[in-house]
Amino acid sequence: MNFREKISIMMMTVLLLMIAAVTKAQIKYSTKDDLNLLVSGTSTLHDWDMKAAKGECVALFSFNAGGDVTALTSLSVIIPAEALKSEHSGMDKNAYKALKTDKAPTISYKLASATLVGNNTIKCSGKLTIAGATRDADIVATYKVNADKSISVSGKKNISMKEFSMEPPSFMIGTIKTGNDIVLKFDVTLRK
Repeated sequence: MNFREKISIMMMTVLLLMIAAVTKAQIKYSTKDDLNLLVSGTSTLHDWDMKAAKGECVALFSFNAGGDVTALTSLSVIIPAEALKSEHSGMDKNAYKALKTDKAPTISYKLASATLVGNNTIKCSGKLTIAGATRDADIVATYKVNADKSISVSGKKNISMKEFSMEPPSFMIGTIKTGNDIVLKFDVTLRK
């Protein structure tokens, strides 16, 4: 093999490595206070909601050369538990007691693995921490890459308060009791 052929092969190898790097580009996305968490439940009096619009989410997505998401390789979500607010300060106080915010001030999720399951849907497996108790949690979410290259993600997770060692709050000397099962719904917009 002559010198010119060796140079050509070397240049082709470098070009192929560059193409491979571009087709598997990983990009960090994050948000601070551009997320919405809705916690919904029931009680013996009426259904209730608490909302939080404060928290931090950091994710690492992989893309192919066409700009399509090919993987979610890292995800961390941290929300101050006392960012959750209802329309009643008494309910908030009882919820913070159940959430043990004096010892466990945040609600968090840390990704272990993720699988794209089609139709812009991703199944995440990871660790969910509420009231200081950490449990395995699978969460299915949908995502959309927006025109401005931000990524909108939404989903929900049904949980049992007792699974996280929480005592469902009660009000008015126990005459009004909340149900054990709650639903966490989230919407977040992530940007580079």
